[in-house]
Amino acid sequence: MAVRPPKRLRLTPRWPALRRLFAKASTTPVASARVIHDYFRHKAHAQGYTLSHSQQRVIDCMAHYAPLLPGSAQRKLPGLYLHGAVGRGKSWLLDGFFQAVPIAEKQRLHFHQFFAQLHQEMFTHREQTDAMEHSLEHLLDGCRVLCFDEFHVHDIGDAMLITRLFQALFRRGILLLVTSNYPPEGLLPNPLYHARFKPVIDLINSKMQVMEVGGPHDYRSQARHHAQQVFTQGHYLWPDTLEIRRRLNFPEADAPPLQLSVGTRQLQARFSDRRTIGFTFTDLCEHPTAVMDYLELCRQFNHWIIVDLPLLADTTIAAQQRFINLVDVLYDQDKHLTLVSQHSLSASLGGDAIDLARTRSRLGQLMEINELN
Repeated sequence: MAVRPPKRLRLTPRWPALRRLFAKASTTPVASARVIHDYFRHKAHAQGYTLSHSQQRVIDCMAHYAPLLPGSAQRKLPGLYLHGAVGRGKSWLLDGFFQAVPIAEKQRLHFHQFFAQLHQEMFTHREQTDAMEHSLEHLLDGCRVLCFDEFHVHDIGDAMLITRLFQALFRRGILLLVTSNYPPEGLLPNPLYHARFKPVIDLINSKMQVMEVGGPHDYRSQARHHAQQVFTQGHYLWPDTLEIRRRLNFPEADAPPLQLSVGTRQLQARFSDRRTIGFTFTDLCEHPTAVMDYLELCRQFNHWIIVDLPLLADTTIAAQQRFINLVDVLYDQDKHLTLVSQHSLSASLGGDAIDLARTRSRLGQLMEINELN
């Protein structure tokens, strides 16, 4: 019987014995494929997990790539598109392949992060005839394996750029691995725009092997204590009280906001103390902030405190989507988060934004503390 998959790890290898084992692996195709199988087997065993049938199918597929990668820079390999509900181990599989595959020319990025960097690069190279190609040349720099975690599309403007991006990546012969909560046909579900995104859906289906990582359970909800993951050591505190804010050294409600420089922009915060930053929900989600802002702030701050989390169902879809993006970035960058609300976590996380299920799953790993108990 399969048990829960281990949570997604940071990319720094943590098992010296495994690194020595794989460094000695033969370059024969059989031995190269065995590197992938052995890596996942040792990784799961070290954490006390049993691989599910669904995960094993994906690992078997990944093992076929290993013998083809070393010394085959000109060979165009089919990509791998993993989809499934939240908490089924997609990111864990992606990170394991990234760690185990025996080449150096590889990158693993949250799709938000890469797409924000691409926007910035294309603005920098806007005077070039092909800003996309110049941007990819700078961002990828010889990359042969590119791993995108949490790929999704909800905006038609992004969709048009993503179409060009995928076409460019496949032309370059890069091995692309992607995780998503959605099958290709479920991307950009808005019926007003879905047909215009059909070319990239067809491209994914023709250039990538599409596999579902299934199972009935969200295993993240069962894992409360992950010694190696900072995000899961965060807290959700409710109901909001003056005593909570004093313990957190959060300023009084009538205190003037702090103007925070983020790149070339000014954002509003409540306090900043060394590596800790404090915001209200309104500061980050009711104002026009973006993923690039969150990424830049993550470079400066490790501990985030966010108060006044409302009932999301009472906010706009735009505010809900910014909150989803914010949690995605904090989770992927592995930052410590303290959320404060008047309402329980389950009550707060209602709403109609498409990706809220992922946010519920991730915030469900925080320690929820009812201050009235």
